[in-house]
Amino acid sequence: MAPHSHSRLPSLLLFLQITFILIYAFYTDIKINFRAAEINFSGSYSEFQDVNLVVIFGFGFLGTFLVRYGFSSCGFNLLVAALVTQWAIILNGFESWYHIGTIRLDLRSVVVAEMCTASALISMGAVLGKTNPLQLVLIALLEVSAFVLNRWLVQTLLKVRPLNSIMLLHVFGSSFGLMLSRVLHQEASEEQFEKEKSDRTAGLFSMMGSVFLWMFWPSFNSILVDGSSPGRKLGAACSTYLSLAVSALTAAATSVLCSPKGKLHPGHMQTCILAGGVAIGVSMAAVRQPWEAMTVGFLAAVVSAVGFRYLQVHMLRALQCRDTCDVLSAHGLPGLLGWLVLLILQIKDSDDHTTAARFAVFHICTLFITLSLSLSTGILTGILLKWNFWKPPQGKKCFDDQAFWVFPHLAKGN
Repeated sequence: MAPHSHSRLPSLLLFLQITFILIYAFYTDIKINFRAAEINFSGSYSEFQDVNLVVIFGFGFLGTFLVRYGFSSCGFNLLVAALVTQWAIILNGFESWYHIGTIRLDLRSVVVAEMCTASALISMGAVLGKTNPLQLVLIALLEVSAFVLNRWLVQTLLKVRPLNSIMLLHVFGSSFGLMLSRVLHQEASEEQFEKEKSDRTAGLFSMMGSVFLWMFWPSFNSILVDGSSPGRKLGAACSTYLSLAVSALTAAATSVLCSPKGKLHPGHMQTCILAGGVAIGVSMAAVRQPWEAMTVGFLAAVVSAVGFRYLQVHMLRALQCRDTCDVLSAHGLPGLLGWLVLLILQIKDSDDHTTAARFAVFHICTLFITLSLSLSTGILTGILLKWNFWKPPQGKKCFDDQAFWVFPHLAKGN
């Protein structure tokens, strides 16, 4: 980080944190149902911790495949998640504050805020290593604000269910991140950055993040399902597991088929094994049978693996968009597949043509609003980040922990 910008990060963080403390002091209250608290807390808290693992550990370690950017991947992921979750709670509670003068807090509101934060973490993956902490804070604050606005729009205008609206985080986050990457494109990035490399150790840490995401994704998808109907929550968890299992096997097979040497590609096993969980999360409102979930996992893995193998190079050449973590293949394409599956299954299950046509129109409008808002705010955020005030890392400073962290065992001047 540039010497004259060292004071900007702590100043911004302290300003934001003090502001949040004051807002919470005057406008928030913990909502407690004393009769149900003791019964429900243990189960709810375990699911809440699962989501914590996905957001903090899974996303943090997933980006450690860069050999010289592991500290920044994990550290900045935690920094942004801790900050922006507080902001998301405020944004999601604005309607409550408007009507009753206070923001009601419970585990569910914190989980919803963390899932909104996950959309920002997905966006950050597209520009991983090419931004500094100041920029990441701005990205996360603006992206989460836009995502909460998107949820409000589709729920208010199109009557989309809250669960369906929040599961659009994959499509929204990947689209936002791709536009950021396009606007922040550096000419030097047409060739691989000097330090944009991986090795076996870094890849192993990244694989650990993928495994944790794979293990806890059923909780991530099912935690907001209506608990008054235990069968629905159980069905969501089982469907997610089956879809993940199929996507893991299919991603491995597709990886070998796409390889000229007939070998597994580490990137496929770190990213594409999660495609089934993403796709089923978007479509699970309409998935009823195990074979449907397994089919979704199969198609998601194929789409993700093929996109990983062929799209990234063409995107760089045609659109000048370098997607560091390949969020398009990991979240964007499976998310769009899940949207399409939801559309097809809902039309199939409709009783008459009028209902089917009405749902199709509203469903298409939902995607249109989501893509329009994510792409436009991604462009605007990218333009803001290009201002010299943020001092973006250039050339040799990209993908390097030493630009931001102290390592006493290395040479002086770090």
